[in-house]
Amino acid sequence: MAESPAGLTSQNWNPTQDQQQPTATSEQLIAKSIAPVKPQFLRPPPSRASQKDTTSSTVSDSNNDISKSINTNTTSVVAKEKKSKRQLKRERQQEKKSSVNLCPELAKTGDVNSCPYKNNCRFNHDLEAFKAQKPEDLEGECPFVNGEGSCCPYGLACRFYGTHKGRDGVRNGKKQISEINGLNKDVQKLLWKNKMKFLKADSVLKSLGLTGPGKSKVKKVDEEEVEKVVDDNDSHGTNDTNENGCGDGGNESAGKLDCAAEVLGGDDMDGVLTDEVRPQKKAKSAVEVNGCSGEEVNGLGIPEKDIENNCPLKTEPELVSDKLEVIADSVETDGSLKLHPREKKLIDFRGKLYLAPLTTVGNLPFRRVCKALGADVTCGEMAMCTNLLQGQASEWALLRRHSSEDLFGVQICGAYPDTVTRTVELIDQECTVDFIDINMGCPIDIVVNKGAGSSLLTKPMRMKSIIEATSGTVEKPITVKVRTGYFEGKSRIDSLIVDIGKWGASAVTIHGRSRQQRYSKLADWDYIYQCARKAPDSLQVLGNGDVFSFVDWNNHKSDCPELSSCMIARGALIKPWIFTEIKEQRHWDISSGERLNILKDYVRSGLEHWGSDTKGVETTRHFLLEWLSYTCRYVPVGLLDVIPQRLNWRPPSYYGRDDLETLMASDSAADWVRISEMLLGKVPDAFTFAPKHKSNAYDRAENG
Repeated sequence: MAESPAGLTSQNWNPTQDQQQPTATSEQLIAKSIAPVKPQFLRPPPSRASQKDTTSSTVSDSNNDISKSINTNTTSVVAKEKKSKRQLKRERQQEKKSSVNLCPELAKTGDVNSCPYKNNCRFNHDLEAFKAQKPEDLEGECPFVNGEGSCCPYGLACRFYGTHKGRDGVRNGKKQISEINGLNKDVQKLLWKNKMKFLKADSVLKSLGLTGPGKSKVKKVDEEEVEKVVDDNDSHGTNDTNENGCGDGGNESAGKLDCAAEVLGGDDMDGVLTDEVRPQKKAKSAVEVNGCSGEEVNGLGIPEKDIENNCPLKTEPELVSDKLEVIADSVETDGSLKLHPREKKLIDFRGKLYLAPLTTVGNLPFRRVCKALGADVTCGEMAMCTNLLQGQASEWALLRRHSSEDLFGVQICGAYPDTVTRTVELIDQECTVDFIDINMGCPIDIVVNKGAGSSLLTKPMRMKSIIEATSGTVEKPITVKVRTGYFEGKSRIDSLIVDIGKWGASAVTIHGRSRQQRYSKLADWDYIYQCARKAPDSLQVLGNGDVFSFVDWNNHKSDCPELSSCMIARGALIKPWIFTEIKEQRHWDISSGERLNILKDYVRSGLEHWGSDTKGVETTRHFLLEWLSYTCRYVPVGLLDVIPQRLNWRPPSYYGRDDLETLMASDSAADWVRISEMLLGKVPDAFTFAPKHKSNAYDRAENG
């Protein structure tokens, strides 16, 4: 953090006139999208020599030997040595055997003989070697031992071991589990072996003509079982007709085509299947999955779902029989397997503050912070359907729900009706959620190139197939998130808004930008209003884009009463107290100390979620740094000449009213690391960090 001259704090220092450059007026700054900070808080511009040094430099902390390469103007990347899968596996096994990774059972009890695997255990059993290399305990108390009768699941490995006060080793101590939606191990094994049955999904897909006879590599249920369910559907009038509100009558054949009636779009599709089930793909590596999942899993830090409440499936025959009984009961009691959209349990989003699903930063600890600050509706990070169907623990971690999230949904993303529909059935069976959101607007290249996300905006028939099939499979409300269109100037949601309601969606969120815009330029709220006015009464429309104050919220609600609510995304990342501001209708000039307390709450929630051992602490630190790369864009209300701050304003370099506020305003990764050390202790040796998100890709060739 750059300090004020002569050792004075930034609160007492006021630059003299000869140090200040001629300042532009507030109107001129706003015209250039620069935040109009009061002149007395502005930093003097750096010299040319320092500018060259900071453009491509290595910032370091002399006390901690921290370094991070910052180079925003070059694109050269040092090529890393490519290692084989066998070599990577060998390195992971060796790492587990190192003294850093103590056996979890040994860590809990302190008894070398407590491990049931003995010499076959994958972890280290050298207790003395572990104690010798273990870092010093962190300040504060263990997040797991405050409740009555609770005990820390990390034992000796906990970084707050000194605060356990003899509670470790108590085998009957109960840990207070406040998270749900863990993947049952039996179900995960079925997914790994590709033996999971999806009776409801397959029957609905077949009734809509979205499957083919025996062409799929995916193991399907027996034809007789599917035929029986389909016959039941036909006898109760659940085919693709006008009666169920999801079909379009004479154009029934169009609904039975997956891709054939669409423009193939060419290069971004591996192959288009018309009447066969899309085969599941090979499990992706962590690098490939990282583009969308954004959350790592600490195997010890994520408590499993209660097995009794999860109703594990013991064998495949029992699985089939149990599901057939459930389907038979539903048909007998309800008279129909597929519910009419108006018969579904709907959620009223009107007037509710909706925290958007945010990749990487919108994790469970962050959602807990936003709930405490006034958010009404929360949604998990976007999860890829193919990864969920493969039983990947890192992807299922994105579906976890905290007990404080009273109105919670999950967001999934897929390219084909069969994968999305089976995922919806699986989530409905294994998780407790209030709604399921399907992302049809994600602009990330790795998603779009697979035919998912924004790519679906160019394929309305596939959108129809996905929405119809998913809404007909589960009773949970199905919501959809879209953008205005794929290319700028070619918006198309207004022409589909009526159909989206007919296909079975309960709500649609419209991000007021095209895929080509990514996150650049202002959102087109006039177009969102146009879509909201065209939408049928049964379809709730939510707007998304650039909501950064209660003034923005009020304006959108008053300009378009037909709008149900507004989804808040980056505004919550930069200042999560925006929910408090909207509910209290005020501009909160929050102090640096209050902001630090919010970060402390996040860290505590992170340790509860990812774990209090070394791995959990560093995972918490990583996601805290990702969040700090957004919070530094906030300019305190008391420093602005014009309020409220707009989301597209770029903060100039300025001094805060105290040193902590100045530190929080820094856009240097080294300063973000310093903040993390205030909360989580010193970083490990050779620690590096680079923010993950880069959304400045408007002019790239592949975006048109």
